[in-house]
Amino acid sequence: MVPAWLCLLCLFIPQAFPGAQPAEVYVDVPENYGGNFPLYLTKLPLPRKETEGQIVLSGDSGVAAEGPFAVDPQSGFLLVTRALDREEQAEYQLQVTVETEDGRVLWGPQHVLVHVKDENDQASGHQATATVDVSIVENTWVPLDPVHLAENLQVPYPHHIAQVHWSGGDVHYHLESQPLGPFDVDKEGKLYVTRELDREAQAEYLLRVRAQNTRGEDYPAEPLELHVVVMDENDNMPVCPPRGPAISIPELSPPGTKVAKLSAEDADAPGSPNSHVVYRLLSPEPEEGAEGRAFELDSTSGSVTLGAAPLQAGQNILLQVLVIDLGGAEGGLSSTCEIAVTITDINDHAPEFTTSQIEPLSLPEDTEPGTLVTTLMATDADLEPAFRLMDFAIEAGDVEGTFGLDWEPDSGRVQLRLLKNLSYEAAPSHKLVVVVRSVAEPVGPDPGPGATVTVTVLVERVTPPPQLDQESYEASVPVSTPAGSLLLTIRPSDPMSNPLRFSLVNDSEGWLCIEEVSGEVHIARALQGAQPGDMYTVLVEAQDADEPTLSTSATLVIHFLKAPSAPTPTVAPEPSRHLCTPRQDRGVVVGGPRGDPDLAGGHGPYSFALGPNPTAQRDWRLRALNGSHAYLTLGLHWVEPREHVVPIVVSHHDRVWQIQVRVIVCRCNVEGQCMRKVGRMKGMPTKLSAVGILVGTLIAIGIFLILIFTHLTLARKKDLDQPVDSVPLKAAV
Repeated sequence: MVPAWLCLLCLFIPQAFPGAQPAEVYVDVPENYGGNFPLYLTKLPLPRKETEGQIVLSGDSGVAAEGPFAVDPQSGFLLVTRALDREEQAEYQLQVTVETEDGRVLWGPQHVLVHVKDENDQASGHQATATVDVSIVENTWVPLDPVHLAENLQVPYPHHIAQVHWSGGDVHYHLESQPLGPFDVDKEGKLYVTRELDREAQAEYLLRVRAQNTRGEDYPAEPLELHVVVMDENDNMPVCPPRGPAISIPELSPPGTKVAKLSAEDADAPGSPNSHVVYRLLSPEPEEGAEGRAFELDSTSGSVTLGAAPLQAGQNILLQVLVIDLGGAEGGLSSTCEIAVTITDINDHAPEFTTSQIEPLSLPEDTEPGTLVTTLMATDADLEPAFRLMDFAIEAGDVEGTFGLDWEPDSGRVQLRLLKNLSYEAAPSHKLVVVVRSVAEPVGPDPGPGATVTVTVLVERVTPPPQLDQESYEASVPVSTPAGSLLLTIRPSDPMSNPLRFSLVNDSEGWLCIEEVSGEVHIARALQGAQPGDMYTVLVEAQDADEPTLSTSATLVIHFLKAPSAPTPTVAPEPSRHLCTPRQDRGVVVGGPRGDPDLAGGHGPYSFALGPNPTAQRDWRLRALNGSHAYLTLGLHWVEPREHVVPIVVSHHDRVWQIQVRVIVCRCNVEGQCMRKVGRMKGMPTKLSAVGILVGTLIAIGIFLILIFTHLTLARKKDLDQPVDSVPLKAAV
């Protein structure tokens, strides 16, 4: 028997030195093998896995073998795929090479001689025949050792196995109680086996041979007892247990964890070398650079345990174990057993965001609550769906609860939404920290506080767009209105707001024009082509003069009226009314012509419009109250206090009137009463006369003072001009 260390050395040398010429490999294969296929024969000394190329198996002729042999590229084992017949072919000359795609040989050739063993060869080493010489010592048989016969012996029958002879006289022999058994003895004492023996049917036979003389007397009196032991033939391969369902092993199980225990059975004689099986792990082989194997196999007990190499969740591994009888010695029969192993997942991975920080996002402060801010993505490396369920939360930066999260636990997508109104003054920015954790309890090392992502939201200050004093405008003009006539004035709703720049967008006919600053809309040219009853709609756009991006628009609808006829109906003058300036929430009710039979008969309402006077269009506003009256108000915040005559065009079907409404604009007290000027009282001077009297009085006083000072000045000068002696002396008393 070749030592185990020598076999390992022989396998190691070709792998360590792939450039060396490999020695020929000799393999025995039993014919008519009845076990499982493929049958793994021997491991070939192939080069290391990093050698590029493909394994090529060739037959006797040097071409690709299509026969029953193959090479497993993963394990490097030579295997046979079907039973062989020695009568068909007794030997196979094979060669194995490693070649590139263009046929260049990188390694080899490795010659392999496969010998098909005849079924008779399986009995080699066992005693087939026994020649027994029996002598008489004092008329007794000499005790004989048992005769060992191989079962299923392939020889012609009857087959001579022993010789019994009597040295003391002329006798003949017969077997006692064996008339139909598998043994027989002739008169000369030759013992024969008449057919194949089967140890499973009977393992031992006790033959009693009697010798009789010519008179038919037994001599000696006791028969010769001969034990025939049927030797076990190694004709039973180890039988693998049925392959059951995959064995589940949790991920991260420690080395030494029991996976399975393989128990193969051999039908050969119990306790004999033929039934002594050993186990050898074929696959999986250790990965290149890995520390140890993923699985360890006890060659004696068949126990499979986890090795030091790590395993990943979701792996489906098929363990192939070679079971060899004869204790693994050369010539033993083998079978390949399989064990399916599945590495199950555990919750050992914490979910993570695809990014740790989001670029700053901008939101206008008037963004509606419920608006989607952004969508975040998180992943979990676990395979089990229950372990991929995630829980999200805003960990920091949202004390007021301005933002919220919306997600499905099994989706990995979380939506950040706005829940409350934003305010630039209160918080110009928000820095949110969103955390993700696994719903299931984590297993393994400390998962930590959870993965986070930082989202910065910048709040944009919103300047409201300009507002006009009306959402839409309407004006009615006769089709005969001349160019340059003022229709109306577009104004901002807040006079204190930023100045606006006005323009007309879709004045397709070019009938109108608008002052860019004042907003006054005029007739640009004669209304040629306009028909009474038609409407003409244009869009007025107003832009903030300081921020042109801020703008608003309103529609202007022009109703064309029939040109008034030459004789204008006489309309009773409207009584004078008064309105307050600065403008208050008051107006004047204007009625249609009195005594109109059409209105009395219910033939339709009146239409009211300001006359084409530009000043009236600027200073006044007119809107209809009902079919018979309109409401006149101030168009400006301040109108000069005085009596105003407002022209109003009244139309009814094809008839048009123009009435003059007298309105007194005055300053009012808190009760809205008009404060009129007080007239001059009789006998009282006017302001001009009072001023003249005052000025004349001042002039007279000035002249009088001038005369006095002049007189004093002249008198003093006269005194200075007199001589000294002319001055009278005063006598002293």
